[in-house]
Amino acid sequence: MRIGLLTYHFPPEPAFIPGSLAEELTARGHEVRVLTGFPDYPGGHVYPGWHQRWRHETRSRGLTVRRVPRYSTGDLTPRGRIASWLSFAGSAALVGRRFLAGVDVLYVHQPPATAFATAALLRLLGPVPLVLHVPDVWAEDLPDGGDGRWAARVRAAMTLTYRAATVVAVTAPSLQDAVVGVGGDPAKVRTVLNWTDERIFQPATAGPAARRLVRRDDRCVVMHAGTIGARQGLETAVRAAAALDKTVDLVLVGSGADERRVRGLAAELRADNVRFVDRRSPLDMPELYAAADYQLVMSRDLPALRSAVPDKLQAALSCGAPVVASTGGDTAALVERTRAGLSCPPEDWATLADRFWLAAHIPAPARAEMGRRGREAYLREMALPAGVDRIEALLRAAAGDARRNTSRDRNSHMAQERH
Repeated sequence: MRIGLLTYHFPPEPAFIPGSLAEELTARGHEVRVLTGFPDYPGGHVYPGWHQRWRHETRSRGLTVRRVPRYSTGDLTPRGRIASWLSFAGSAALVGRRFLAGVDVLYVHQPPATAFATAALLRLLGPVPLVLHVPDVWAEDLPDGGDGRWAARVRAAMTLTYRAATVVAVTAPSLQDAVVGVGGDPAKVRTVLNWTDERIFQPATAGPAARRLVRRDDRCVVMHAGTIGARQGLETAVRAAAALDKTVDLVLVGSGADERRVRGLAAELRADNVRFVDRRSPLDMPELYAAADYQLVMSRDLPALRSAVPDKLQAALSCGAPVVASTGGDTAALVERTRAGLSCPPEDWATLADRFWLAAHIPAPARAEMGRRGREAYLREMALPAGVDRIEALLRAAAGDARRNTSRDRNSHMAQERH
């Protein structure tokens, strides 16, 4: 197939799903044309060594990447984000009609940032079948500029694309309801769970340096790796750990907007068993996972988060690490169904403390069995080949339906001419 791929972010940005999908589809013999912007995530400034210009195109083994300019000045205010999204839509519309001409199907990785560009391209490209891949409803992330008008416009653009799509792939089962709730056709929605970077996240053995960083003694270690932000609600974990200061160590690896507040709570509670480790390279993480006993997956009790499966869960499962999940919705259901760890409702520190206590008293062989079950579930349901198989099948079906419709219209027109 000739596949057009529209994405707001693309490697070298940390946009693993569209990047690995493009590589794998190309390896399977398809021609893939990627339309994206210049790399600027997360700070909003174009990466050093890159310069925005109109004619920037790279080609390799069936993969062509065309980058278009967008507003990138580090302005992360609602107004700045909307300006970046709209400028990307304008640039994509100017370039996309020619660059994507003749594709059999258009794949769009669609957080809200892509919505305006998708709507513009649909008007220009005509009846090209569209496969939308929706990672999240992102309702709480929509910029509103203070009066809600822009958030409403973004939602309207997203709804337009949901309705125009031939098929919508969502990354968690309950996202189907969220997409249908904003205008999607339930008959068009399919679930395709995300995968992780399997070149990095594989079972590993902890070396001495990793063990020194994570462990102090033989106590059970529960580790949270990633962002310390508003979505995670790590204050709950700190309170739970503080209640078990002789039983469990809580190790928080990473940083984020809420780090100062979480550190302050740990100091206030005199939780000496809560330790902070600076953000590490992804390459270091499998050894750190192996040095800990459990990986902690946290989210706050927000409606939008119940239909989101955080990437760290796939990474932990791929590494064979057992999980403690303090979250609701699809993430908790996945952990429980695969029997890959323990779970409890979000934002309930007393129940989480109970799970920490239980985790500490589960024998090591049973913990290893949790990790084995989680890895088997990952390989069966979430691995890169399985995910790309599903998306490739959706692309083929969408392109095939379009060809059949075109052929049927042509035959009907010829029959009318004969009569």
